[in-house]
Amino acid sequence: MNLLFGEICSLPTEQRNEATESIDVANAREILERINDEDAKVASAVRAEIPNIERAVEAVVARFRHGGRLIYAGAGTSGRLGVVDASECPPTFGASPEMVQAIIAGGEQAVFRAQEGAEDLPENGIKAIANLDVNEHDSVCGIAASGRTPFVRGALDEARRRGSYTIMISTNTPENLATLGICADVMICPQVGPEVIAGSTRMKSGTAQKLVLNMISTASMIRLGKTYGNIMVDLQITNAKLRERAIGILLSIGGVKQYEDAEKLLDAANGHVKTALVMAIADTDAESANKLIGQSDGFIRRAIESFDRRKRR
Repeated sequence: MNLLFGEICSLPTEQRNEATESIDVANAREILERINDEDAKVASAVRAEIPNIERAVEAVVARFRHGGRLIYAGAGTSGRLGVVDASECPPTFGASPEMVQAIIAGGEQAVFRAQEGAEDLPENGIKAIANLDVNEHDSVCGIAASGRTPFVRGALDEARRRGSYTIMISTNTPENLATLGICADVMICPQVGPEVIAGSTRMKSGTAQKLVLNMISTASMIRLGKTYGNIMVDLQITNAKLRERAIGILLSIGGVKQYEDAEKLLDAANGHVKTALVMAIADTDAESANKLIGQSDGFIRRAIESFDRRKRR
């Protein structure tokens, strides 16, 4: 038997799903209900992996605090999900574009058009990691439903060789990954079961991967002080919508009463929402607000508590 054939046949996502075996003769409503029934299984599968996701988050945050990066590596759907998550971090959390990055087999053109053969070369993954000069301060997260994608394996192997913390997100079983010789510091493996359409890993596997990526990046940013409560206060004002959102933040949690006053505060803070928020709550100037934020490691709540303690003295 061909080795690759054997690997593919053993994948959970390649098995036939008994619940959807007659989906080809179902009407539209039935098809949608069966898809939705299968999708409903994904969240609980991801929840079972929270201990492993927690390990990943703590490692990523520790490396962020030492100037490290989080780098996603994937192919096809998995690669595109990494690109999406990385691209959302700057506008959502005010993170630099270098902080969370993504590499995808086939390069940028693979984001828009499938480059199916690009994933078969581990040396391309190795080269991509080398080009980013990945080091021991970085975290590299491989994303592959099967876990066996050569591009991803090459990237992870090179990252491990360079001393990076490595994460694998896969819907294969940990036992199968071990048999395949796939190694990472932490394995995150939501067991979503066979796909609605056998082998179509853009479905439940893709949904599970997206949920895990959301959790890793969002939890990491929260741990770095990028939110105040559940409000994203480190957003970058790069368009009109985000400016209005920033003004809304000052009005809703900054104690600012008038729209025009919120505008003035935001302008005085050079568009930096965190600064404007501390200026509003502590009734101070931009320089003092920035100093408070810096002394509090970027956490708004700590900055305000620190100001309150000083005020009471």
